[in-house]
Amino acid sequence: MLVLALPMPALAQEAASFAELPELVVETARAAASRTGQDPGSGASVTRFGREEIQALPQGEAATLNQVLLFAPGVVQEAAGDLHVRGDHRNLQYRIEGIAIPEGISGFGALLEGRSVSSVSLVTGALPAQYGQRTAAVVDIRLRDGLTDPGGSIGISGGSNGLIQPGASYGGAAGGLRYFMSGNLLFSDRGLENPTGSASSLHNETRQGRGVVQLSYPVTDTTRAILIAGTVQQRFQIPNIAGQPAAYSVLGNTMFDSGALRSRQWNRSHFAIAGARYESGPWEAVLALNLRQTSLNYLPDVQGELLGGGVASRVLRQNLSIGAQGDVTWRLNEAHTLRAGFTASHDITRNASDNTVLPLSGPDTPYTISERGRIASRLFGLYALDEWRLTPDLTLNLGARFDHMDQQVTASQLSPRASLVWQATEKTSVSLGYARTFTPAPAELLALPALARYAGSTLQPEVFRNDPVRPERAHYINLGIRHRLNEEVTLGVELYHRTVRDMQDLGQFGRALVFSPYNYQRGRAHGVEFSAGWRRGSLSAQASLAISRSEGRGLISSQYVWSAAEQAQVASKYVRTDHDQLITGSAGASWQGWEGGTVNASLLYGSGMRRGFANSQSVTPYVTVNLGVSHRFTLPRAGQWVARLDVINLFDRRYMLRDGTGIGVGAPQYGLRRAVLAGLSTEF
Repeated sequence: MLVLALPMPALAQEAASFAELPELVVETARAAASRTGQDPGSGASVTRFGREEIQALPQGEAATLNQVLLFAPGVVQEAAGDLHVRGDHRNLQYRIEGIAIPEGISGFGALLEGRSVSSVSLVTGALPAQYGQRTAAVVDIRLRDGLTDPGGSIGISGGSNGLIQPGASYGGAAGGLRYFMSGNLLFSDRGLENPTGSASSLHNETRQGRGVVQLSYPVTDTTRAILIAGTVQQRFQIPNIAGQPAAYSVLGNTMFDSGALRSRQWNRSHFAIAGARYESGPWEAVLALNLRQTSLNYLPDVQGELLGGGVASRVLRQNLSIGAQGDVTWRLNEAHTLRAGFTASHDITRNASDNTVLPLSGPDTPYTISERGRIASRLFGLYALDEWRLTPDLTLNLGARFDHMDQQVTASQLSPRASLVWQATEKTSVSLGYARTFTPAPAELLALPALARYAGSTLQPEVFRNDPVRPERAHYINLGIRHRLNEEVTLGVELYHRTVRDMQDLGQFGRALVFSPYNYQRGRAHGVEFSAGWRRGSLSAQASLAISRSEGRGLISSQYVWSAAEQAQVASKYVRTDHDQLITGSAGASWQGWEGGTVNASLLYGSGMRRGFANSQSVTPYVTVNLGVSHRFTLPRAGQWVARLDVINLFDRRYMLRDGTGIGVGAPQYGLRRAVLAGLSTEF
């Protein structure tokens, strides 16, 4: 499949000028000793991770994209690699070389690893008009380029939990053709979070493989064709908790060994982008087509899950998304840069489930309820904006976008966007932004169960109601201030507030690792983020602290997944969303202590996500410390080598992400205990 890319509006600096946004942030990092900053062209807050920053994080280039993003301000870690940004559950927009990619059933962050990335930027705040539909944050990814980063590498890492992770990459240029490819395999005894918190877990192996390739070729002096494709294959065993009692009998049998359950899940995802990018004088344009196919297949241990929970469901979900994107930028004069563009997509989601259940009364004879469904979703968006440089120190960004959706419900919205960026002094910048946002339901997660068929069974809902998921509509205000204290220290603060109608959230209801969306009638989220950066010679350090609150009131869709008591509670008062975490912090430091040698340290802090009835409590706070050392050296006749040693959770902190209670929480989930990982790679 092909993708056409024409440097787009504000992506206008993302496509051919996609490089522009990262470079603006690079300048901020050099001058302000911080990887966080503001983009004068959009008014958004940007946190950028280049290859140097990625190498300084745990596992370095072997880390997945989501593991890197955990160290951006206000990003909360979730089980199974999910992320929450500023009180949202997912709702992230991923762009590769400025081109948006549909997220997929099992998310996107596991699709790429650090080896394939040149830089990744997390863009938050009141986003400009070119960013629509997924607006919690934009993850801008720039892949490595064979012209500017030629050569290859091959290596292997491994250690605790039976981890073995070989990987390789190679890039170069031949004539006008530029190419880069990378891939890795992963084998581990810990595929998912341990439900017990012990150092090892039962039945938790994983096998994974991922790869990505990028090709580009000049069609004319002003136009370059692009092809990008990637895939990830993941097989998980679902971990068990030994010693659990049987909750039901099946054909008179109550013999139950919860440690012997053998449930499994496969996640598969493939994407392709084909397009062309045009640059000539004041004009830039990108036209792109994208395709993504993603699937999830959960296979239960039927006998064991019936005994333990009364339900055993085989779940198959498939999503195919085909989309197009076009963006045009015209630098009219010194004062005005005009941008306009469109997005369009068509999704088909197929659901199949075979639910083996028991009767609530009568003989304990299991029976199966099978369901098959198909949901079509069409999204379309248009935008236009003007980046208006009022003075050399003051930039006003004015724009609007129109979005239309046709899925389980049909809706549309015109959304104004505006931001003001002021370089108050040589050392201080201020940005103020407003955005009206429109967020369609995630098409890949929608389902239409026939609730009446489950009456009288162990899968009978307490509430027989399933109103369709609505689009979320919000008003977003953001204020950001950056100050360079001196040549070594930069400080930043961001304040945001979001008021929401039909607030969307996601929950896991069942053993299969798949989310179900629902709406609160009203919602609100607000918070403040602090960041600091310091650099002196061979030493550098970064830190962030975020305080946030996210809450909703009144359940208006997917009511069958909630208990009647929870619905009554949320109808009368605001409750905290299940992923809400009051305080989130991260820090990292790097020291180039000797020739070719680097020592890195990092930590993550969380005050705990929600638990208990209607999310009324929080789990215990935690902090984890990581330590790493790497050494680059040359061997005679063997070239360049890098040896690396990482200790994750240095003090072996036993901490919990989830305790199995709260709205939409499937099971207890503990964070990674101490892990020692070593790696060796060579470059050629």
